[in-house]
Amino acid sequence: MAGNLSRRPQVETDLEEIWLFIASDNIGAADRLLDRIGNTFQMIAENPQAGRHRPELGMGIRSFAVGHYVVFYEAFPNGVEIVRVLHGARDIAPNDLD
Repeated sequence: MAGNLSRRPQVETDLEEIWLFIASDNIGAADRLLDRIGNTFQMIAENPQAGRHRPELGMGIRSFAVGHYVVFYEAFPNGVEIVRVLHGARDIAPNDLD
């Protein structure tokens, strides 16, 4: 049973930037990646503990890789909140998730 799924406002910007970057070379690949990321959001909502615990980024932060990108989220008793979707090669600091 899936819990509630919410996204911080920055997530929409992250997804748009990812799509635009990849679509500049291959629109189909951009569409497929965003589909994979969306499917990952649903999987996380159904299995909040699936991601890796990331205490170095903040209390309760977890992450789950999707290709070269990483979905950062927080799990709560009634669901999950997607915090950011960032490229895995970035050096992520706690303030990147604010």
